[in-house]
Amino acid sequence: MFNHNSHKMRLSLTYIVLFLALPALGAHGQTIEKSYPDSLTLSSVINEVIHNYPSIKKIESDIESANAKIGMAKSAYFPDVNLSSSYTRIGPTSSISFPGFGTFDLYPANNYSATLNYNQTLYDFGKTAKNVSFEQQNKELAIQNEELVKQRLSLTLVGTYYAIVFLQEAINIKDQELATLAEHLHFVEKKNATGSATEYEILTTKVRISTIENQKTDLLTSLQVQSCQLNLFLGQSEKTKLKVKKELQTPQTVVLSDSLVAYAIANREEMKIARQKIKMNEIRYKMVGAQNNPVFNVMASGGFKNGYVPDLDVAKANYAVGVGFRVPIFDATRTKNSRLQVKADLQGNNQDVELVRRNIINEIVESQANVEAALRKITQSELQLKQAMKAYSMAEASFQAGAITNVELLDNSTSVAESRLSLLKTQIDYTVSLLKLKIVIGERIYQ
Repeated sequence: MFNHNSHKMRLSLTYIVLFLALPALGAHGQTIEKSYPDSLTLSSVINEVIHNYPSIKKIESDIESANAKIGMAKSAYFPDVNLSSSYTRIGPTSSISFPGFGTFDLYPANNYSATLNYNQTLYDFGKTAKNVSFEQQNKELAIQNEELVKQRLSLTLVGTYYAIVFLQEAINIKDQELATLAEHLHFVEKKNATGSATEYEILTTKVRISTIENQKTDLLTSLQVQSCQLNLFLGQSEKTKLKVKKELQTPQTVVLSDSLVAYAIANREEMKIARQKIKMNEIRYKMVGAQNNPVFNVMASGGFKNGYVPDLDVAKANYAVGVGFRVPIFDATRTKNSRLQVKADLQGNNQDVELVRRNIINEIVESQANVEAALRKITQSELQLKQAMKAYSMAEASFQAGAITNVELLDNSTSVAESRLSLLKTQIDYTVSLLKLKIVIGERIYQ
């Protein structure tokens, strides 16, 4: 009987550790420096993280960089205006002599010049427009990447949050077990004093108390590890003490339909990104073709400089106005090979879209199956808990009447605690699976 009970205790502990999937790290025993005044909700945790997490801040910087690139591309629409000036000393200077007229310098030794220059592209056959369009699409890709990171963060936070929920509740259940065992220990000790209970019953109860205390210690260690992870997400000290609210989803049947899959394919960020890359490569293909387009431009400059006959040292106003036309003739097959490269990239992008579509369908089917399985387990666990509680009530009455031993009563008490843990786990499994299903169809669980 004793070995059987110990085996059940070990199974219970293994059940908890497998659910958490956490190693027992050396965080146990650390002191807690501060705590949140109130319990945290899932929405408050997610919203705080996605607005302050470093990876989100980095993508926001990427979006600002994309805005700057759009501005740089648009700068080709505007003129280039600059002011230039120079001084040049030339020596020796050339001169020419005419009999009877004297000697004349051909150019001055000191040359001064100040000029205002203006250059403007009049028409480039869409080259600039395509560059601007490409950078705008690049910004859109950065925005979609930001949403993708937020979705993935949300999914990670759901797992961490509900692991803490489970640990908090499991610790409470262990506390209640310890309180019940303490009452039993006190009761059997009184009976032992009167000779109606044996030392074996006392020893068995103490062993059970020790086992539950060890399980509670493991739960507290795991809770500290998970709390540390959540604190790091929140940007808080790893020693910050926090508590989360027990928010469980109401059981409901979710039916997989074509409309659900269609909604996911239309709204998942992975699909949007894959399609955005196709759009960008299509624009790149057009950009490559536009590189050899003719360019019309106008230039003008005006200013002052010396060196004009007859008085070479006097600065005079001057100007120059003209138009230019450039037509590339041979680019050493760069355009041809660039187009081949973009075509290959487009083929890869099309395969990415198909791969993402298949992955989305697989994730939806898997998530819905997990939701349905958890829903069935909730019903079974609720029935199991009712039966365990009824059995414990009957066992307690039998124990008071002396029909069963203390050990048998404690077996029923353990069954109640394990049933409560089982029900809690299935409820959390259902909640996590349902939230994951919402995420995999592209629904946002953050604001």
